[in-house]
Amino acid sequence: MNNLHTRSNRPTVKGLESPLFLVGKDSHGNWVARDQSGLCGGLFVGRDEALKFARAENGNRPQAIVMVDDVLELDMSVTPRASRGLLGAASAARRSKQSARRPRRKAAA
Repeated sequence: MNNLHTRSNRPTVKGLESPLFLVGKDSHGNWVARDQSGLCGGLFVGRDEALKFARAENGNRPQAIVMVDDVLELDMSVTPRASRGLLGAASAARRSKQSARRPRRKAAA
């Protein structure tokens, strides 16, 4: 089984805190490692691989890794919070632009 994971493109700035990573098993028994915000994560065959990924992504800070006893699912369908506002603003702008181009016709009585 291949490891499925996504790497974040977060810039690393000296002095800023590394993200908190959660590591645990999903409902199928696979190991999951993901950051707290859901921006970066992976699905792994073993615990060691999940921990290695979490350490590599958080600047090798084992104290920023939390082992989860309960089920931990990897949800890659969630839009990150920061870009939700941008997507909403872009779609609103697109809708207003389209409505400005042509007025809507009223239905005939």
